[in-house]
Order: sequence, then C-alpha cells, then structure tokens
Amino acid sequence: MNLAIFDLDHTLIASDSDNEWPKYLMHKGIVDKAFVEKKNDYFYQQYLQGRLNVDEFLEFQLEPLTHYSMEQLAVMHEEFMCEFIRPTITEVARELVAKHQRAGDDLLLISATNEFIITPIANEFGITEVIGVTLEIGVDGRYTGNYIGVPSYQGGKIVRLEQWLQEKGKTRSDYDDIYFYSDSRNDLPLLQDVSRPVAVNPDDILLAHATEHGWEIVHTH
Repeated sequence: MNLAIFDLDHTLIASDSDNEWPKYLMHKGIVDKAFVEKKNDYFYQQYLQGRLNVDEFLEFQLEPLTHYSMEQLAVMHEEFMCEFIRPTITEVARELVAKHQRAGDDLLLISATNEFIITPIANEFGITEVIGVTLEIGVDGRYTGNYIGVPSYQGGKIVRLEQWLQEKGKTRSDYDDIYFYSDSRNDLPLLQDVSRPVAVNPDDILLAHATEHGWEIVHTH
C-alpha cells in the first residue's frame, strides 16, 4: 500500500482557497472590500515569494470566523464551495485522486490553509484525512481566532505528517511509496522528504527543481 499526500491550492483546485475565502466574505458584504483586497494581495504575494509571515496572516484571516456560530459558518462554507471552489475543480484533478482510491492507497490532504476552509473541500474529493492549520475553539463553541500547534506551512508539513503517522500508529515503513503532489516552492521540504515527489502545475522554482531532479510533472488545469 502507498500513501498519497495532496496539497490543495493550485494542486487539486485551480485557485487558492486561502485567497478565495476573503473574496467570498467581500462578496457577502461581511468585510471591508478595500482593506481586505489590499491585505489579501499583500499576503498572497508573500506566499508566492516563499516568505509568508504566518502569524500575521492567520491573525488577519481567522478574525472574521469569531463572529459566527459553527452552524452559521457551515452554511457560509457551502455557499463558498458552490460559488468559489467547485467551479475550479477539474476532472483531471478528480482523477488524480481517484487513481489512488482505486489502488487502495491511504489518502491524506495537507495544506497551509486552515482546517475550517479545507476540510469540506477535501471531502469533496473523498479525502477524509486532513491536515491544516488547527483552529482553537472556545468554551462558547466558536473559533477564538487563535491557532493550535505547528502551522502546516513549509517545514511544518513534515512535523504535522509525523504527528499524523504517530496518531495512526503507523510509520513511513508501513508504505511501499509515499507520494506528495504539490504546486509550490513552499512545499520543497516535504517534496524532498518523500519517495515519490510529484510537481503539479509547478511554480517556476519548483519546476526548475523538479526538472533538475527528474521528478514527475503533471498538470491538472
């Protein structure tokens, strides 16, 4: 059996869910459009350049979640899925996951985006094991705006993968191969740490690295 690990943004979806969620909030009139557009672009450019200030970004992104109950957020997320996410999922991306499902492999989605945003998207692909930024829930049952543990960003993805394996009572040696599919230079630490790295819609730096090292390169959109 193999373990197939998938990044989400620009890998399984042809967009960045971290970037699209604030756009949804702007569309709903929930947040100030001019401010959020400026911040969204600011953080997205940081991410593309591999120098995202994770704490600053999460403080910005998580604050709006504190204003709503889990039930309200679930309704909002379904609207978000319909309007902003499902239209960006290609049949090629669905087949990338399905081939591992047919093979009986274990599937895991790991993303630098928070688990509130990514879990329903992973479920859309039939992936139930999800690692993202873990959010703190207060005594009132609402998100506090804080995160817990190690953010699953850059080298943090390796830390979170090892924690996940330990929780499952498994080790890497339980798998014949471990695949990791990703588009981003930010995921080079984990890509270099698995037996079957796959560059999906790679950015320029990842494309150069993948080409130099003979990694598989695929395009889902």
